[in-house]
Amino acid sequence: MEFSNYQFRAGKTAKYPNNTTLGVIYTALGLASEAGEVAGKVKKMIRDDSMELTHDRKDQILDELGDVLWYCAMLATELNASLGEVAIRNLRKLEDRNNRGVIQGSGDKR
Repeated sequence: MEFSNYQFRAGKTAKYPNNTTLGVIYTALGLASEAGEVAGKVKKMIRDDSMELTHDRKDQILDELGDVLWYCAMLATELNASLGEVAIRNLRKLEDRNNRGVIQGSGDKR
């Protein structure tokens, strides 16, 4: 599926305040919350599954990743951007860092 198609279809299911400021806040908080749920499923893999990625656990993680993707799409929409634009910006940043030999390390302005 293409990003633009996903973003359009996901937007049809959005039910939150129709206010740009509140929309940005709501979707950013939702994104953080869903990312935490992904981390929680991975933690349970360690605790409950003897560090084995079971089929059931993989399905749970993928379902939560879908929720992360939904919030990414809606936050991009609130920022008047497409997921494709977000992806391109990210690849450019990563390729630049890789070319300069600073792909590892920390800091936003590497």
